[in-house]
Amino acid sequence: MNEYEILLMLDPELAEERQTEIVTRTHELVEKGGGAWLSHDVWGRRRLAYEIDHKPDGSYHLLQFDAEPATLDEITRVLKITDGVMRHMATRRVKGGGRAAPPPLPPPEERPRYEREERRGPPRTAEPAHDEAEPADAETAEAEAAAEEYAAPTESEQASEQEGA
Repeated sequence: MNEYEILLMLDPELAEERQTEIVTRTHELVEKGGGAWLSHDVWGRRRLAYEIDHKPDGSYHLLQFDAEPATLDEITRVLKITDGVMRHMATRRVKGGGRAAPPPLPPPEERPRYEREERRGPPRTAEPAHDEAEPADAETAEAEAAAEEYAAPTESEQASEQEGA
């Protein structure tokens, strides 16, 4: 038996009763497959990063349970064909990991300006022209000094030359 969690994104226009029916159906499938239902956290209505089916919001539910892989396959099959389920994602649960709903974002007018302009990217400014000659000369001088250092014989090499002579 494996530990799973499913994050459901339901149509926000669904009636509360219909959302409950979808979660109850999933609960029944877990128990029918010999699994154990652990929890159901309602995360509520959240704004989507992009519209899905012309809807800017989704109603999120986190379902946690223990089940066999075949049971998870059946739950996934049923969720795919269920009207009102916009998206769902099933994952293996991390041992000892509890999940709490992330805090909702404040409305755009209450957020700092830099967060609202995040998608536009940083403002463009004219950069001053850099003089490339100075760094190149400095790099060349450093490289030449390093080459001379390695080209000069070391003390041990000088000693072995004197012994051989």
